Amino acid sequence: MPRNRNTFSSLADWRRRAVTRAVHRCWRWMQNAGAVTAERPGRHRFGRIGRGTRIAFPQGTLFGEPWIHLGDHCIIGEQVTLTAGMMPGLDLGPEPVLRLGDGVVLGRGSHVVASRPVVFGNDVFCGPYVYVTSDNHSYDDPEQPVGRQWPRTAPVEIGAGSWLGAGAVILPGARLGRNVVVAAGAVVRGEVPDHAVVAGAPARVVRRWDPDSGWQPPLRTPPPVPIPEGVTPEQLLALAELDELNGRGAAPGTLDLSADR
Repeated sequence: MPRNRNTFSSLADWRRRAVTRAVHRCWRWMQNAGAVTAERPGRHRFGRIGRGTRIAFPQGTLFGEPWIHLGDHCIIGEQVTLTAGMMPGLDLGPEPVLRLGDGVVLGRGSHVVASRPVVFGNDVFCGPYVYVTSDNHSYDDPEQPVGRQWPRTAPVEIGAGSWLGAGAVILPGARLGRNVVVAAGAVVRGEVPDHAVVAGAPARVVRRWDPDSGWQPPLRTPPPVPIPEGVTPEQLLALAELDELNGRGAAPGTLDLSADR
């Protein structure tokens, strides 16, 4: 009797593993098939999808696609919302409303809502759940529900090379300069100069780059060590595994990055 029970248990475990593998394979296939690219736009008719740009599946809310222009080599994560206009079906005129430059990255669950021009410069990177909008509720009339009052709108511009941390909120009228760092959870409005770090709600400048004296206040961490030229992906993987072992208390070691050159 125990023998039969073990046999049935092994069979059930095998079936569960087989089902899990099948589900994962199916999901990977759906992710690949459902991704939106210039070659495979599906039902979406964007004003432009650049070469190498990919919108991951499953997508968030997408509408106003003719007024959305996506640059080359953009990475748009799962469940990202991209909308142009207050609602679907509006004629927004001849010019694009939402524009992403080349190499823009939008993390999972981010929202970009644009009824006025919203522009991302090249190589803007966003963490997950970033919210960028040209629209904000008004509350002028104390007798009306806030959600029923006509919103205030203003264009938004995010300078090239900027980084928006997880959960950052960029409000209408914000203008971020080049290479701006927005801390996670910050709420940004107004203008932010080039090469600045902002944090808080409302966000304020906490660090800036000065051409004569460098970062002020000075950075508290040493600069990252650049990867030596000619290092292979296999060597980087081995280095990461070594660091993980050292973190678990193994004896420190070194990795000869000059090997295999």
